[in-house]
Amino acid sequence: MTYKPPQRPQFFYTTTPLPCPYVPGRIERKVVTEITSPGADSLHDRLSRAGFRRSHNIAYAPVCPGCSACVPIRIPVATFRPSRSQRRVLHANAGVEGFEVPSRATPEQFQLFQRYQRARHADGDMATMSFYDYRAMVEDTPIETFVIEFRDPDDRLVGACLTDRLGDGLSAVYSFFAPELTKQSLGTLAILWLIARTRELALPYVYLGYWVPDSHKMSYKASFQPSEILLSGRWRMLTDVDLKEAMPLVSRPTPLVPAGGA
Repeated sequence: MTYKPPQRPQFFYTTTPLPCPYVPGRIERKVVTEITSPGADSLHDRLSRAGFRRSHNIAYAPVCPGCSACVPIRIPVATFRPSRSQRRVLHANAGVEGFEVPSRATPEQFQLFQRYQRARHADGDMATMSFYDYRAMVEDTPIETFVIEFRDPDDRLVGACLTDRLGDGLSAVYSFFAPELTKQSLGTLAILWLIARTRELALPYVYLGYWVPDSHKMSYKASFQPSEILLSGRWRMLTDVDLKEAMPLVSRPTPLVPAGGA
């Protein structure tokens, strides 16, 4: 009889409450768990389907008290059809090519990452990241991960997207692009590229993380249609009613200072 060692239990922890980075006046709290080998890919797949996201070797999901503003969203690529504006993005970037490269940080990527952060998120924590911090973000992964580099006809790096490979699709972890090319909508191009690549791989979904209707930075994800959202533990289609009545999906704001607090 073959001996099987007992399976290591999976521990989950909650983080300290902090100000929400997406919706002013709310607090953020996450449930986190470590993704470790063996079985990291399988665990990550299950957690992704349950609405978790990955950072380094940690998976996390929001458990903010009194708030459900962050809604997991994914694109079923078989039925996706680009909108008129998305077709214009493809046309405007006809000379930009995407290349899959290993998840290895390069000085060229980091220079672009720094310019993007300083232009778009100068007040955020990521704006102060060193090259070693960036390298950890890209390379500290227990699962199959790669970077998509977007280059113009002169071979200049204009965008990048850190991407995870799942059993049922691709997951966009983090993307950044040349800030002076904002009008080219390279973030949208990256998602359209992922959709096309996922189809080529005969996989069903592109995972986009969280749709946050109250956040300008995160509300755009609902523009990729059709999409599916995870509510009450079940994936279902995002409907026109959801888009028109987005606020009912979100509970009322939670004050940063609890009632009676200083």
